[in-house]
Amino acid sequence: MREKMVEMVHALQDTICKAIKTIDNSDYREDEWTREEGGGGRSRVFSEGDVFEKAGVNVSVVYGTLSPEAAEKMGGGHQLEGTDLDFFATGISLVLHPKNPMAPTVHANYRYFERGAGEVEGSWWFGGGADLTPSYLFEEDAIHFHRVHKEACDRHEVADYSRFKEWCDSYFHIPHRNEGRGVGGIFFDDIRAASKQECFEFVQDCGNQFLDAYLPILERRKSMPFTPNQKAWQQIRRGRYVEFNLVYDRGTKFGLTTNGRIESILMSLPLTARWEYCHEVEIGTEEERLLKILREPVNWLGA
Repeated sequence: MREKMVEMVHALQDTICKAIKTIDNSDYREDEWTREEGGGGRSRVFSEGDVFEKAGVNVSVVYGTLSPEAAEKMGGGHQLEGTDLDFFATGISLVLHPKNPMAPTVHANYRYFERGAGEVEGSWWFGGGADLTPSYLFEEDAIHFHRVHKEACDRHEVADYSRFKEWCDSYFHIPHRNEGRGVGGIFFDDIRAASKQECFEFVQDCGNQFLDAYLPILERRKSMPFTPNQKAWQQIRRGRYVEFNLVYDRGTKFGLTTNGRIESILMSLPLTARWEYCHEVEIGTEEERLLKILREPVNWLGA
C-alpha cells in the first residue's frame, strides 16, 4: 500500500500542476527536499501568474520515529507508545489562491499513515478532504463543489458524504471568530473501516475528482470585474485563512513538530493578507451575506 499511495500522490501532483500551468500561463518552482530523520518530498509553487496569486501543490513521503508531542498533534484518536512511534506517512496537499476576489480559494489533502509495520488493527489509516473558501458567495459554486464530492463518496461503501460534510464544517471552524473558514466540502480522518485497497480506492477517486470539482468554478469567476473594496475584503478573508492554519490546523502542527520543511508547511498561506482593526461589514451587503453563511453552515445539497 505504501508504494501505491506514493505513486498516486505523485501522479496526481503532475496532473493538477499541468492544469494549473495551462490556466495560469505560468510555470512552477519545484523544490525536492529531504528530511534528515527519513524521507522527503517535492514542492511545486506558482506565484503571481495570470490567474493565481499563489498556488502550491506538495507531496511528501516521510518516515522515522514520532516524538510524543508529534504523536499528540497527529489526531485520529490514537494512543501511541513504544515501538508504535515508528511511522510512515505520505500525502498530497494543495492550496490555490486566485487573484480575483470572485474566485474562491480551494484546499485539498489526501494522506496515508502507518505506524509500525501497519499490519495490526488500528496501525494504519487514510485521511483527507477538500474544501472551498470564497470571499464572495455564489451558491451554484458551493452546490457544484459539494455535488462532485458527494458523488465520489456515493461510489464507495467506506465513505459517508453527510458525515464527512459535517466533519468538514466542524474541523474548519475558527472558534475565536465563530466563523467557518469557508463553505466546506468533505473532511475525514482515521478511515480504516474496510480493507486497505477499498480505502485507497476511495481516496484515489476523491483526488481524481479535484479538477472536476474546482475548474468549472474557477472558469466562471476568474475574469469577473471587481472593485478595490472587494479586493480589500478578499485580503481580510485571507487573514482568517492564516489564523486558522497557524492556530488550529493539525497538519501544520504535525509538520512543525516532526522537523518538516518549513517552506512546504507554510506553502498554504496566501501571498498577501490584511487585518483591519475592529472591521465591521455593512448590513445588507454581499460581505454580510457571506458571514451569515460562515456562522451557520448550510446543507448545500438539501439532503
